[in-house]
Amino acid sequence: MAVEIERKFLVKGTEWKSLGNGELFRQGYLSIDPERTVRVRAAGDRGSLTIKGKTEGVTRAEYEYQIPVVDALAMLDQLCLRPQIEKMRYSVSHAGFVWEVDEFLGENAGLVVAEIELSTDAQSFELPEWVGKEVSGDPRYYNANLITYPYSRWAGK
Repeated sequence: MAVEIERKFLVKGTEWKSLGNGELFRQGYLSIDPERTVRVRAAGDRGSLTIKGKTEGVTRAEYEYQIPVVDALAMLDQLCLRPQIEKMRYSVSHAGFVWEVDEFLGENAGLVVAEIELSTDAQSFELPEWVGKEVSGDPRYYNANLITYPYSRWAGK
């Protein structure tokens, strides 16, 4: 079984922006059932279809398949739930790891989250200075939940 082990953190400041290049991601969901999500994503000239299982701690089953970007765009336009997620993703190297920093746009503007993928849930890593509070266990920060409860609607963010 394919497994994703991911930790998620809020980001402080803007220093991280100078450390990597950003790419626009557009993603939508065919299913946001808590037991399984089905995501369609378009980024540049790449498309993907991803099925994820229920999150247990920082681990979940994940199956990702490359699809033609024209198919991804058609599914985003015709089949996916609304609103969709748009974000700039920056890949930032730090202490032997690549951090993915997502700067959300649209209804989720103002939210910036850094994710690190690990080999085991106990793997150690060094936090960059621009990484803040861990939100791995907070379902509000799951991308699939940001379509039903966007960051712009959060009180007291």
